[in-house]
Amino acid sequence: MDYKALAQQTAQEILGYYQDTSGWKVVKNSKKVTVSSKASKKFHGNLYSVEGMIPESTSKLSDFLFKPENRVTWDKSLKMYNIVLKIDSDTFICHTITQSFAMGSISPRDFINLVSLKHYEGNMDVVSATSVDFPAYPPSSSYIRGYNHACGYICLPVQEKLECKSRKSRNIWSNRQIWPWSTE
Repeated sequence: MDYKALAQQTAQEILGYYQDTSGWKVVKNSKKVTVSSKASKKFHGNLYSVEGMIPESTSKLSDFLFKPENRVTWDKSLKMYNIVLKIDSDTFICHTITQSFAMGSISPRDFINLVSLKHYEGNMDVVSATSVDFPAYPPSSSYIRGYNHACGYICLPVQEKLECKSRKSRNIWSNRQIWPWSTE
């Protein structure tokens, strides 16, 4: 499989969702974030976008979101996050295991994801991921194998009162899966 081509395609898909402003409906709005959704054209389910401001440069924010050693510090849904194949400095395949949720009524899942970081003009970065088959990590009877459609973060600078901020857009594509996340 051409993982580099799939990584590029996934990043373009995320960028396309971001650039297509039609059909999004705000489902929650607070001082810190705006959550929007719209029906997916690729699968039966919805696309979700969470947007907020983070007082950090685009490069530092995307680096923080991309690096595996940072991921477990901010993503409390994860029990384990390991790189299983490094393709290049901006692309890898990882194996993740989530925590169980809702007092154990939602079992832990494991995922095999292709993750990449792409830099675009205008100081915009896209951190994207999608599930892939990886023969070295077949499904295990210990976990339910999860599947992620294209998902990711778009980090871009925002000039406001001469402060350095980045806008982070977290787009979660879910196909009847429950994803815990906080808007605080």
